[in-house]
Amino acid sequence: MKMLLCCLLALSLSFGCSKKAVQSGSGNANYLALGDSYTIGEAVNPAESFPFQLASFLSKQGIAVEPKIIARTGWTTNELISAIKAENISKKFDLVTLLIGVNNQYRGYSKEVYRKEFVELLNTAVTFAGGNKTRVFVISIPDWGATPFATGQDRAKIAAEIDQFNAINKEEATKAGVSYTDITPQSRTALSDVSLVASDGLHPSGKMYLYWAEQLLPKVAAELK
Repeated sequence: MKMLLCCLLALSLSFGCSKKAVQSGSGNANYLALGDSYTIGEAVNPAESFPFQLASFLSKQGIAVEPKIIARTGWTTNELISAIKAENISKKFDLVTLLIGVNNQYRGYSKEVYRKEFVELLNTAVTFAGGNKTRVFVISIPDWGATPFATGQDRAKIAAEIDQFNAINKEEATKAGVSYTDITPQSRTALSDVSLVASDGLHPSGKMYLYWAEQLLPKVAAELK
């Protein structure tokens, strides 16, 4: 049964892995969003994903932004690294967000390897931002254990492991002098509010992404203005 649940989770988190966004920014500010299903907005309309909701908020403040997204459902840190290299991006960006790690956790990957690869991605993000660390924003990993999909599974164990991975990305972001936004507590409110979960019972809804965008907005706007 445990093996079956793991397979189902892997299939669900990998479902629609053809759903990938690589879009060129054309606004006043260039925005690069790096991540996995939580960045691309699996199971919701693209406009409901947090990068596009953030861009919408910024536009209302007179900052035109069109996100370029490199993300795919199911990606781990290593797969994101490989995808970035394949894109062969040479331009610089005014804003870079990084949210990655949930798939490292659910596959049971090493935390030591996660730290190494996360630091590589963080350094890459800073390079994309032209070396300006204040333009890079790391977002914590949400807790999928609070979703209906995790019913019957050890939610406490999942939460503890998510916290361990988040402790790593927060430590490294802080060490690098990069902004860190902790959306994990908000993600856990999905346990009592199903409106925060998309129709697949696993990924965040547009309403949840709205909260994330609202948390990022003041930090990002302060840097871009």
